[in-house]
Amino acid sequence: MATQGDAAKTTKAARPATPKDDAPFHGAVMNVERADFEELVPEGRAPVQGMEGFDPCYSDIVDYIIRCTHKIWDERDVGLIYTHYTHNIVLYLPTTTIYNREDVVRDTIQRLVSLPERRGMATHVVWNGDDKDGFYTSHLVTGSGRYTQNGHYGPANGRPFVSRTIADCMIHRNKIYREWVVSDQMAVVQQLGLDPHPYAEKIASARLSQGFKTLDIGEVGLMLGQYQPSSEADLSISNNDIERETLSWLHDVFNRKMFGRIRDVYAPTAMFHGPLMKELYGTTSVMHQTLGLVGTMPDAVYMPQHICSTPCNEGGVKVAVRWVMEGHHLGFGILESLGAPTGKHLKLMGMSHYHYKDGKIVDEWTVYDELSLLVQIKLAQLADQQSAVAVAG
Repeated sequence: MATQGDAAKTTKAARPATPKDDAPFHGAVMNVERADFEELVPEGRAPVQGMEGFDPCYSDIVDYIIRCTHKIWDERDVGLIYTHYTHNIVLYLPTTTIYNREDVVRDTIQRLVSLPERRGMATHVVWNGDDKDGFYTSHLVTGSGRYTQNGHYGPANGRPFVSRTIADCMIHRNKIYREWVVSDQMAVVQQLGLDPHPYAEKIASARLSQGFKTLDIGEVGLMLGQYQPSSEADLSISNNDIERETLSWLHDVFNRKMFGRIRDVYAPTAMFHGPLMKELYGTTSVMHQTLGLVGTMPDAVYMPQHICSTPCNEGGVKVAVRWVMEGHHLGFGILESLGAPTGKHLKLMGMSHYHYKDGKIVDEWTVYDELSLLVQIKLAQLADQQSAVAVAG
């Protein structure tokens, strides 16, 4: 498993060049903002950064991640996975982990079968690194389509859906060797008109049959003994001032519960693009969403795993954070499908992109999967039932 040290080593490589208004066409690394798809996959574009070991069609790392994703998922060239992933790829998902390339191929084919009309459109790519030590990309995608083929969601009903996904990749010499993917499956399930509870229980039952159970080892690390949470954030994974600032206020808000910091760092007109395709406005909305998430797991520790940043053509800087929250289901919050508090141990993997302009956050995109938490609760409950039957027997 990749450690924070591994990630930090990658992020401390070369910083991206400041983009220009005509970045898709000239000598700067491409930026997704304001560029049409055809501008993002030009033919014969000369390399604009070191890409040693990469296929010659890729002129920079943004070109790589946009183009190969399109080829695999939209053009159906699934076999490119063999040349773009290492044989021992570790792919982290909210409800499972894949440990080899062949399973990535199978999983990709299955998703293409179930959602043959889906199109994944790049919203932006935040990245850092170089071709010597490796690149790290955080790729936000908005996917849309219809459920027109019987598959893992059950009988097809033709309903449309739209959802967000963020994929973080560690890449070296044309191959992805670590990947984290957070897809908002609860948004899809709800839009398809499915009841999330039996769907989550079906997934949990399959996991239980494979021997997986929820392991609760007690305190989650928010505090040491009876001390309060640390007053200072761990900044060791940051690379520059804006990343250090981001880690600091995230620690204040999520671990120290200083929710008033939100008013300090967000612009009054900030937009929040959240799970379940929420589109909200203003610091009050951001405050409510944050309180609602923390309220579900009030003892949770918020742990940033990786951070990187790039300037963008819209002005300002975008910062990408991959994080984990780990705690217990002890309260009510915005995650309505979870119902009344169960006390079960929960781990939530999420990713956030923040757009800073003039020192304030003007946009936030956050993706996590509420369905993964429901699966964890169902799994723990099934494990309890199994244990009770064993004791009674």
